[in-house]
Formats: sequence, C-alpha cells, structure tokens
Amino acid sequence: MDFFNVITMIGGLALFLYGMNTMGNGLEKLSGGKLEKLLEKLTSNPLKAVLLGTAVTAVIQSSSATTVMVVGFVNSGIMRLSQAVGIIMGANIGTTVTSWILSLSGIESNNFYIKLLKPTTFSPILALIGVVLLLFIKNEKKKDIGSILIGFAILMFGMETMSDAVKPLADVPAFTNTLTMFSQPLLGMLAGAALTAIIQSSSASVGILQALCMTGSVSFGIALPIIMGQNIGTCITAILSAIGANKNAKRAALIHLYFNLIGTMLFMIVFYTLNLFLKFSFLGETANPAGIAVIHSFFNIVATVVLLPFSKWLVKLACISIRDEKQEIDDKQKSDFQLLDIRFLDKTSYATEQCRNVTMNMAELAKDSLFKAMGLIVEYNKDVEKEIREMEDKVDKYEDELGSYLVKLSSKNLSEKDSRTISILLHCIGDLERISDHAINIMEAAKEMFEKELRFSHDALQEITIYTQAIKEIVSTSIHVFETEDITLATTVEPLEEVIDKLNEKLKSRHIKRLRNGSCTIELGFVLSDIINNYERIADHCSNIAIWLLHSKEDGLETHGYIDKLRHSDNEDFKKQYIQFKEKYQLP
Repeated sequence: MDFFNVITMIGGLALFLYGMNTMGNGLEKLSGGKLEKLLEKLTSNPLKAVLLGTAVTAVIQSSSATTVMVVGFVNSGIMRLSQAVGIIMGANIGTTVTSWILSLSGIESNNFYIKLLKPTTFSPILALIGVVLLLFIKNEKKKDIGSILIGFAILMFGMETMSDAVKPLADVPAFTNTLTMFSQPLLGMLAGAALTAIIQSSSASVGILQALCMTGSVSFGIALPIIMGQNIGTCITAILSAIGANKNAKRAALIHLYFNLIGTMLFMIVFYTLNLFLKFSFLGETANPAGIAVIHSFFNIVATVVLLPFSKWLVKLACISIRDEKQEIDDKQKSDFQLLDIRFLDKTSYATEQCRNVTMNMAELAKDSLFKAMGLIVEYNKDVEKEIREMEDKVDKYEDELGSYLVKLSSKNLSEKDSRTISILLHCIGDLERISDHAINIMEAAKEMFEKELRFSHDALQEITIYTQAIKEIVSTSIHVFETEDITLATTVEPLEEVIDKLNEKLKSRHIKRLRNGSCTIELGFVLSDIINNYERIADHCSNIAIWLLHSKEDGLETHGYIDKLRHSDNEDFKKQYIQFKEKYQLP
C-alpha cells in the first residue's frame, strides 16, 4: 500500500463522514423537528422509549446525535433521567441500521436484480435524482429529499473508495500481523474504542471495519472485540456535550457510558467463556460487511434486553457517581433559560420551537406586569410595586437570553419556515420588553400619585378605566395572535390600535378642558399625560407584533405601506371592525 492509497483512503473516509452528515441533516430537516418533539413527549414507558430511540437514531443516522439531544433534554429539565435510559439504549440499536446499509457494498453476484442493489449501481442514480431536486426544484421538502439522496450517494461512494484503497493491504504481512494482535479481546476493544473516540462516530468506525473486511484479511475473531470497543468509544461525544451542563445531564452521559461498558463486559465474558467449551468455528472465518452488521446488531439488541430491566440501577449508579450537594437539592425549579440549550442549536427546528415557547412565557410575564401596573392607578400597593420590578428584571433577562440564542441559531442552516420564525421572534422580544418598560413607567406614575396624594376626578377616572380596558384587549389579542398565529385575529389589532389613537387624542382634549375650568391640576395633568402616552406606545408595540406575523405569512409585505393601505383604502373589514371597537370603547 503506497502513499497514494493512503490519501485515497483518507479521502474516502472524509466523503463517508460528509455523506453521513448530509444525509442525517436532510432527514432531520425533512422531519421539521418532529423527531425531537417525539423524544420529548413519548418516553414515559421504558419499552416505548427504547423503540423511539431506535427509530429516531435510524432516521438521523447517529447515536451520538441522539444521546447529545437526550443530554440537552435532561439538562433543560424536559426529560427525567429514568426516561433517558430507554432512549439511550434504543439509540445503540438504531445506529446499527447504517452498518446494514453499508453491508450492501459486499454484495457479489452476476444476477441483474441483485447487482441493482450494489452501491456502485444505484448510488449514481440517487445522486442524479438528488442533484435535480436540489438545483431545479423550489419546494423546500423536495430539496431536503435531494440532500438525503446526495448524502447517501456520497456515503456509499466514500465506502467504495475506502474499500478499494485498502485492498492492497491484504498482501502486506505487517498489516496481517497487526490485525492478528486485535484478536486478543482487550487489544481489540481498545483499538475499536480509540478509533471511535477519535472520529466520534460508531457508524463511521464500523464502516471502516467493513471496508477492511473487503481485503479478506479480517476474521470474525478480530472483528468482534473491535466492534465491542466501538460501542464504548461512541460515548465520548455525549460525555463532551455534558461539560458545563447540570449534574443530571452529566448523569445521562454517564448512563450511556455505563450501559455500554457493562453490556460489553457481560457480553465478552459470556461469549469467551462459552467459546472455551464450544469452540465457535465462525471466529476463524473471513469477516464480511453483512457479518459485521449482524454482530453489531446482535450485541446491541442483547445488551438492551438484558439491561433494560435494570435501568433504575443504572440511574442509581449515575447518581452515586455524581452526587447532589445539599444546596442544590432545594433548588430544583426548572428554568426557562435551560430550554435554550446550546446542544439544540444543531436541531434547528426543535430549537426554534423552544424559542417560541420561551418567548410565549416572556409575553405572559410582560402582560401580567402591565396589568398589575394598571391596577396600581386605582389602588397603590408597595408589595405589588416590588413584584412588578422583579418581573421587569425577568423580562430583561428573557430578552438578553433569547436575543443571544436566536442570533446563534440564525447562523445555522435553517429552513425557510424557521428563518421566518426567528425573524419574528427577534422583532417581538423587543416589543415585549418595551411593553414591560411601559409597565414600569405606569407604576412610577401611580406611585407619584400615591406619594403626593393626588386623585383623579370622577370623569377622568371613568375615561382612564375605558382606555385601560382597550389596552388590555389589544395586549391580550396580540399575544394570542403570537401564540396561535391566527391571521384573521391579527387583522383585528390594527383597527383597535386606530381606536386607541383616537381615545388618546380625546383624553388629552378633555384634560385640557378640565384644566381650563379648574377641575384638574397641572401636577395631576402631567401624571395623566404620562399614563396615556405610555398606553398609546403599548398599543403601537401590540400593532407591531400583529404586523410581524402578517409579514411572515405574506411575502413582500411592507409595514408602513400595509398600515396606510388599511387606513386610507375602502377596506370594508377594517371599517367594520373599527366601528365595533369605537362603539365598545365609547367615552361617556
């Protein structure tokens, strides 16, 4: 084997890894985050969790990716440790699907139909279809299918390239002698674990082993301990992802390691003990890609069947290894910010959905803060003031955390839908934060009235009460629009905002009249002006939220143009809704 064969083998490995990554990403984008949501919700039953872990990993072609997701779920409090065990076990089974796909490269026959199954036959066809879908079709889902097909073709081409590059090794005595060393169980395990830990993919390391089988120099006796080691080496990815996570997330990574370690040791002890008496003849036979896939699948299925009943003990072992500290035991409240886990950034659809959920919580907090502040106008309370200030701090924190997370997420390879959602969220969190700021301003105005013992006249209080009800409706409606993405409801926000603008003008006009006739003081007038100006700005922010949603649903919608069109055209729906709101919030 010369220098050029080495370069070819490395290139084949690079294509293999890239193809697997491209295919996995395409499958994940096609699912639109549904796989992650399934993992999140359907893990109460251990057997169901195993099946789900198997299915998800078979689709995304990476047990490491699944376990990293699990670590993220546990870290954010979405999933309990007991739920994580089944998913982790299922991930080990699901990853064997790749080895079965790769075993197609070992097919040898002159039969026409069987030759069609060889990668060298169907991979170019799939690549051609994939390129057509990717370059000439605009539908996003079909583009994802194109990515899957191209990824699969590249993966199989990489496998063939590696196989061709290592074939000359069969005539190299040093290579044969080295492989013979790996028939020693411990050395074989270490070699398999080391290779997998370096490339961080058990599927890829199994693929390399299957490529080496094509030389005819690898026996099942050599391959078996290497496969066992590969299952241990794949744990490195989850362990690395748990760095900086909370203790439960680290325990989830440890469960993955313990499951593979214990399963491997039990399998090796039982197998080689039986071999002493039964002398398994197949160990001396030349391994083939299909045989590698059988061993890989058999081990992971057996390990899961044996250890699933002891899943609670695996959890206990992880908890013993990483103990809680006393001060942490009392603080078990799940934080919204933990849902914004960096481990989800590569799962863009799921991460986007998490951002929507957290933004909804931010919206509810901003609304509650505002409504409490409005209540202080009528009856001031220092405890409520303190509560509003704390809520404002939380809203600010939401904006900071969401903003930085969304910026990171926006740099990823996003679908058109996710890209639009992120754009809406980035705009909306700013509007929500400003609503919370206005709540503070209203609270300060109410506090000033309390401290200076100022009281609104009966007429002024009636007018402010009606204005307050209008603001409460537009805030509640805009937040509901954001939550449900109801386009019909979104179109009702602008007519109400127009009514609020008119209310603002009327209140100012009436206030000036009261100043002239002496029924209102200048000092109280400043307070009233502060309150109604904040009300008007709140309505503007609510209008923005509704328009951002409409903007996302209608290509090319220009905000100011949209508002002008509504207000200055013969839009019958707008006029009808405007009249309804005008009558509803008619001043006495």
